[in-house]
Amino acid sequence: MADSARNRANGFETLNGGKNNFQNFTKGMPKGTGDGSGFKFLGVVGLIILLIVVAFNSAYKIGEQEQGVLVTFGKAQAVTDPGLHFKIPFVQSIKKVNTTIQGFSIGYDMNSNVTNESESLMITSDYNFVNVDFFVEFRYSDPVKALYASKNPVEILRNISKSCIRTVISAYPVDAVLTTGKGEIQSSIKERIVADLEKQDIGVQLVNITIQDSEPPTSDIMEAFKAVETAKQGKETSLNNANKYRNEQIPSAQARADGIIKDAEAKKTERINEATAQVARFNAMYEEYTKNPLMTKKRMFYETMEEVLPSLKVIIESEDGQTQTILPLESFADVTVSGTSAQ
Repeated sequence: MADSARNRANGFETLNGGKNNFQNFTKGMPKGTGDGSGFKFLGVVGLIILLIVVAFNSAYKIGEQEQGVLVTFGKAQAVTDPGLHFKIPFVQSIKKVNTTIQGFSIGYDMNSNVTNESESLMITSDYNFVNVDFFVEFRYSDPVKALYASKNPVEILRNISKSCIRTVISAYPVDAVLTTGKGEIQSSIKERIVADLEKQDIGVQLVNITIQDSEPPTSDIMEAFKAVETAKQGKETSLNNANKYRNEQIPSAQARADGIIKDAEAKKTERINEATAQVARFNAMYEEYTKNPLMTKKRMFYETMEEVLPSLKVIIESEDGQTQTILPLESFADVTVSGTSAQ
């Protein structure tokens, strides 16, 4: 019974102490709050704070390069218009997606630029090994699918890219991969990735994929391919120079050919005209011959001798065997004629 009395006494002291503590707490409150008005004041303050929290939680902003996903009781809806929007607090939630062009590397680390041979080392159609580095650019085209169609869409895009890269590289010889076929290879890889992304439908769009670097795995092979590339460039340079020289020479040769053709045409016309004139002259002479043959023969003889005599050499041989040549005949004829006229 002593213990029961002691416990009742302790309980009374505890109640009495609690009452004193409550009185001490209410001393600092404004007048009239000790009778329960303090709780009302705290409730009003809490309500104001709650309203402020609700007001700030009901508005959200979508940036120019963002899209949002508004979730209402588990149902997702895309929000694509930039600007200020509102939602029901504690009922709706918003998740934002960056729609700018992003990228990742395959075959090397973008930060340290260290080659990752597990990704870059590939085999070509002619069974040669080559290191090829790629950079993939992408953007989120559908924010809802990007968030809910898969757990990690970027990783899916990376795996698809690796598969398509190895498939395409294995169809080309090493020479095309290192030198002349890079553009065609990039286009083929891009087509394959786009087709696979359409099948997966994960809300990711491929923007571009480019070959950053391609080289043989050893330094000796690299030097050999550099020599081949230098030789090809020299070949292209020689071909370009030859084409340039050909383009320069063809017009001048064509001009010379045209000149020769025109000269030949002029000579042809001249010869035809000359032949026609000779025929006409012969016909005229024949007509005269038929009228008076003897007179025509004499005239033709004199005309022929007139043409022939100036080119003749006259050789005079004396009795003692000495000879004397008189050339041309006109001087001798002139002397004879002048001597005769003098007499």
